[in-house]
Parts: sequence; C-alpha cells; structure tokens
Amino acid sequence: MLIVISPAKTLDYESEIPALESTQPEFLKESAALIKELRELGPQDISSLMKISDKLGSLNYDRFQSWKRPFTDKNARPAALAFKGDVYSGLEAETMGVRDFNYAQKHLRMLSGLYGLLRPLDLMQPYRLEMGIRFENARGKNLYEFWGDKITRALDEQLGKLKNRELVNLASNEYFKAVQPKVLDADIITPHFKDWKNGQYKMISFFAKKARGQMSRWAIDNRVKKAAELKDFDVAGYAYNAELSKGNDWVFTRDEAQ
Repeated sequence: MLIVISPAKTLDYESEIPALESTQPEFLKESAALIKELRELGPQDISSLMKISDKLGSLNYDRFQSWKRPFTDKNARPAALAFKGDVYSGLEAETMGVRDFNYAQKHLRMLSGLYGLLRPLDLMQPYRLEMGIRFENARGKNLYEFWGDKITRALDEQLGKLKNRELVNLASNEYFKAVQPKVLDADIITPHFKDWKNGQYKMISFFAKKARGQMSRWAIDNRVKKAAELKDFDVAGYAYNAELSKGNDWVFTRDEAQ
C-alpha cells in the first residue's frame, strides 16, 4: 500500500530538525530541466504566472536562481520536515521517530510540481511551483504534460515492491491529476472527510486537509499494511461512514470538530 499526499506552499527551513539519514529525489534530472526554464522568468513574470504578490514573486525568483546540485543536509531539507500547512499540521512529521520514518519511506509519497514524487526523507530545496499552473515548457503547455506518465510509472514500480498494490489517494484533485489511473496497476482508494454543518455532511477544506495528514500519520503509527485497515481511523472524531461510502470512495464523517 502507498499513500499519496499533496505538498504545501508554506515551507520551514528554519526550525530545528532531528538528525536523520536523508535520501535523494528520484527525478532531480527533471527538476533541473524545469529550473533551467524557470530561471528565464523575471520576478514579475513569476508573480503573474503564479498569481502571487510581488514579494513572493521575488522570493521565488531568488529560490530558482540559487537552486543547485548536489543536494546536501546543509543546503536542503527532508521533504516531510520542509513542508508546512494544513496537511502537514496533521502529519506532525517533526514528532516522528526513526522507525516511523522507516515505515513512511516505504508507504508515503508527496506529489510535487518541481520534484514529481518525493519520499519523506528525500532532500529538497525551497520552491513554489503548483502542479496546476499553466507553465509552458519544452515538454508541453503545463506541468501535467511535462511529467507525462513518469510519476505514474514510478508509483507503479514502487507498488510492485510491496505486498498490496493499493494506492490511497489523500492528495488534492490538482495534484492527483498528475497520476494516470489507466496506466497504474493498482486499486485506488480515495478517502473523503466531511463535517456536519447546516443539517448535512459537507467537506470543509481546512478540516479535510488536516484530516488527510492525520490519516497519513495514523497509518504510520499503526504500521498499516492494507488499505482496509484505514476504515478504523478514528482521529479527531472522524469515523468511517459505510452509508455514505460508495465503492473505493470512502467517506469519514464527524458531527463536531475536535
């Protein structure tokens, strides 16, 4: 079983992190090709492309210009400890131990516009490049065309090393569009998290994002081997709702946020 989650816009390269044996991303060659093209953009071009402020445009211009290989523990940080935001507040990777990271390395993946596919301990340098932006490049009109089937085939290869060819999709729609289900030889399960509001269960973005991270962490803590075990997920008041679930779309509901 593999779990995939989205990256985050917010990054942390300042706080203390535990000493861990880091790894290298699989697609650094592709990342370098993207960086080469991104370096041709000025700060205002970046702001316009990403629909961000001039300040953030300048920040990411500087990031692209300073990006360099080789990645080391001095100029990069493990992805799970670099990303912040709602999903990662649920994951709480900073509280994970060595054995937790060993499990996560085998079973958790982060989709990325720049890096394609990351394991938790894969080093990455800071960036902002959302998968859904229309960045025209040498391989196509956007990042989906740039990555093609590379991410999917990498997932397929990694699933082949595990006992169960199950992919748990805890990523956003924007990022999971980079995966091609028809190419992937796997059973794809998509959990949905809904809260009771105004007389019905609704997906509330902030809570759903955090719950994706919480489910990822619950899987790590419980060393989950089969997706079916995730139906026992009971963090923050959520519970599997068989009545609302259909096929591989599993719905988890709660009546009051905890």
